[in-house]
Amino acid sequence: MSPDADLPLPPARATRNRLTALDHRVFDVVAARHWPGADRLLPRLSHAANHGRLWFATAAALAATRRPRARRAAARGVASLAVASATINTLGKRTVRRTRPGLDTVPLVRRLKRQPVTTSFPSGHSASAAAFAAGVALESPRLGAAVAPLAGAVALSRVYTGVHFPSDVLAGAALGAGAALAVRGLVPTRSQLPPPGRPRAEAPALRGGRGLVVVANSGARTSDRASELLAVLPHAEVVTCEPAELPAELEKAAARARALGVCGGDGTVNAAATVAVRHGLPLAVLPGGTLNHFAYDLGVEEAHGLARAVETGEAVAVDVGRFRSAAGEGCFLNTFSLGVYPELVRERERWAHRIGGWPAGVLAAAHVLRADRQPLRAEFGGTEGALWLLFAGNCVYHRLGLAPARRFDLADGLLDVRVVHGGRRPGARLLAAALTSPVERSPVQTAVRPRRLRVDGLTPGTKIAYDGELARAEGELVIDKLPEALVVYRPSPTA
Repeated sequence: MSPDADLPLPPARATRNRLTALDHRVFDVVAARHWPGADRLLPRLSHAANHGRLWFATAAALAATRRPRARRAAARGVASLAVASATINTLGKRTVRRTRPGLDTVPLVRRLKRQPVTTSFPSGHSASAAAFAAGVALESPRLGAAVAPLAGAVALSRVYTGVHFPSDVLAGAALGAGAALAVRGLVPTRSQLPPPGRPRAEAPALRGGRGLVVVANSGARTSDRASELLAVLPHAEVVTCEPAELPAELEKAAARARALGVCGGDGTVNAAATVAVRHGLPLAVLPGGTLNHFAYDLGVEEAHGLARAVETGEAVAVDVGRFRSAAGEGCFLNTFSLGVYPELVRERERWAHRIGGWPAGVLAAAHVLRADRQPLRAEFGGTEGALWLLFAGNCVYHRLGLAPARRFDLADGLLDVRVVHGGRRPGARLLAAALTSPVERSPVQTAVRPRRLRVDGLTPGTKIAYDGELARAEGELVIDKLPEALVVYRPSPTA
């Protein structure tokens, strides 16, 4: 008899042994259990989830709905899956080298045709399933509830087919959920962002949409959304027109409407806002373009939410930006710029109809940043110098983590002005600064937030861009605000 045979095990080791024994007992119970139809379904489901194929297909189905929240949920789910998979492959599998369960107690019909060769802990399939489902749920609880049973079935299939112990699955699921939370920390969900400022405004409550005339730009990417609005506001009038007919149709609609509606992208919304301000009408905005910055910052994403606001008269007042020069004047709801940005807009429009809006934007940015152009000469703040870019936002833009810039207050009375000074390839330096720190810290950029801005000495034909539209300016350029000049229907965040 050895002298230490009766010595008790250390507490940590004893606990580990008990958990391991429990893990094996649960595995044996699952192996001995038969669920109707599971012997065929779960192995196929487990195979479908290989390399994330099941989740990429689910994400594609969500994105195909063209609902903004569904598309964001799909993107968040895929991003969470990517983080979970990278963590599993670089840390998880290499840290704990646990052997796979024995298959003696697993019926042959359940076993996978090709057995995994990696270590058992943690379950990569479970991590991917939990990461995708949690990512979707953080963006849209309703869609997350629909995806969760599928994710749970994939996790169960890994034990049912005998390739993982239950603790492998639980650890993988916990890691996947953690990955989704980590992604949310980098890119906040809409629910985390503060709601835009709400200076409430008087607007008629139009039951069933009676008195609302909606002008839809047929050239917009999703102009058919106007029919969705008509389905929930049956007494509204919808007029669909070609882009060239838009100004005339907006004027006609304003002459007979109690409220003017518009469906299209930011440029279309800009045209409608100009008409609405001139006629003193409230505006109902239904996003139908590629980016829809104004509608999304306002909090309007879908027809049902907008319809609630129209029927209850829920509305806010927002600022309108204005620019004036010897070449003409105009308004902007989102951004105004001169310098290389107008060329970026031109390049994007050149490619958008061939490859789509977002790829065209990336291609245009690469083209503009690569080229070595002469900067503009202008007088800014009393000092003449070279300008590579001048950007003026209607209200202050914010950036959280890696999320795109957004506005939380659409009636703050301020212009968000960023000036990139001329020099040798400042675009590349600005891009590098933006990737490593907030752009406000870039040595090539000046950021101010005035209520009015003047730029002198613009040569005739200087290109400008506003809300995605192109124009020209010359001589003295004045940019200012029309505070709370536009009344816009907006659903309550608590509705």
